[in-house]
Amino acid sequence: MSAPRTFRIAAIPADGVGAEVVAAGRAVLDALAQSSGGAWTFDWTEFPWGCGYYEKTGRMMDEDGLKILEGFDAIYFGAVGWPSVPDHVSLWGLRLRICQNFDQWANVRPVHFHPGVTSPLRKADDTALDWVVVRENSEGEYAGLGGRNLSGRGPGNEVALQTSLFTERGCERIIRFAFDLARTRPRRKVSSVTKSNAQQYGMVLWDEVFARVAEDYPDVETESVLVDAMSAKFVLHPEELSVVVASNLNADILSDLGSALAGSLGLAASANLNPQRRFPSMFEPVHGSAPDIAGLGLANPIGAIGSAALMLDHFGLADEAARVRKAIERTTASGVLTRDVGGTAGTDEVVAAVIEHLA
Repeated sequence: MSAPRTFRIAAIPADGVGAEVVAAGRAVLDALAQSSGGAWTFDWTEFPWGCGYYEKTGRMMDEDGLKILEGFDAIYFGAVGWPSVPDHVSLWGLRLRICQNFDQWANVRPVHFHPGVTSPLRKADDTALDWVVVRENSEGEYAGLGGRNLSGRGPGNEVALQTSLFTERGCERIIRFAFDLARTRPRRKVSSVTKSNAQQYGMVLWDEVFARVAEDYPDVETESVLVDAMSAKFVLHPEELSVVVASNLNADILSDLGSALAGSLGLAASANLNPQRRFPSMFEPVHGSAPDIAGLGLANPIGAIGSAALMLDHFGLADEAARVRKAIERTTASGVLTRDVGGTAGTDEVVAAVIEHLA
């Protein structure tokens, strides 16, 4: 018998309910590994980074944290943020530091409607809805360019500049990623989202690159939609969507809207990918740290478990990823739901049900 394939995973629970949902996902993955017959396993290393670490050290992660993480096959992340630390400090000090330095330029956020979960969208009652938001994750509105100036002129005179960055290379690689993903889906369609009527430089460049790349994919339907119109389309005509590709900010907002339509942000999974695999990719639920329910065992672990399935896909374990997704479906369909989606189950109950349904 050959030696088991071992995946080295860096676990960063970070803040609030992050600890609970990362533990939930780990339990599901370890149960799956145990059923592999020794074919593969996980080697976990957990790091205490986050707002609590910041309050002790003045840093969100170790100074050499990126160097440490480079040696792992993937990163499994919880949630970042706590009331005692400004959000821009916590986000830029940990999550964005990892994403940007590891060039995790493709953020994949599926919008999936689970059986047994009531959607606020009436159309979901009798229409099959399922799409994925592809978010440019390295530049755009979150490039971190700009500054605050002229404060020396006295109160009321300070100026803040926040500059978006759009490069032809950055636009092309995320748009091609979206087209390649569309070729794997039942409906081969890519919807590009910009606001190029008002943002006449960066987003016009995006539009031009999208039109050029589309010529290489004659088998894929395309449309270009302004972000305000796409927000309406998410609600009014979501059945027309398959792959939605957008800039960092626009895709961030639209994916949250999609998850809310599916029932809860607690259901939403995501993958921050470095497709070239020069650096480890990071997998995390979309929801925040939820300080109001942290430590109470009420957090919805479905987003984190779905993110674990995306990690399995990344490792080439497509059948195992499908097993996890099927177990999630069976769990929600059986009525084992947390409070955010109308149920009464706690985090541990959902985890136990998912593991039971892995068989």
